Amino acid sequence: MVAVKKDKINGDALGTGRRKSSVARVRVRAGSGKITINQRPFEEYFPNIRDRHDVLAALEETSRVGQVDVIVRVNGGGSTGQSGAIKMGLSRALVSYDMDLFPALRDGGYLTRDARMKERKKPGLHGARRGTQFSKR
Repeated sequence: MVAVKKDKINGDALGTGRRKSSVARVRVRAGSGKITINQRPFEEYFPNIRDRHDVLAALEETSRVGQVDVIVRVNGGGSTGQSGAIKMGLSRALVSYDMDLFPALRDGGYLTRDARMKERKKPGLHGARRGTQFSKR
């Protein structure tokens, strides 16, 4: 079960999403369907159609596309990691907004954390696993 988080001041539903090294803090409130990411319009922030689809997937699954306003603060990682983090954070915020959406989002896999991270570099190696080049002489 996802913890229900609401803003104490204005009652916005809150959700945090993570993917790779990206972290997204998402707010959902009743509105006209406006999506803002880092104070920029959604279409301007994600020119890639695949990333846009990731962000809108949870809204389309719950048929809330024109009913809620979404405000996102995201940092870290690249565009794919950020869109995945927003997808998870938006799903969690939607569950905080309306608990009846939980079964649909859970069954769709929107509330599952993608745990794949970049492997750390080990000492004595050039990367996480790449060793030194063999020299015969």
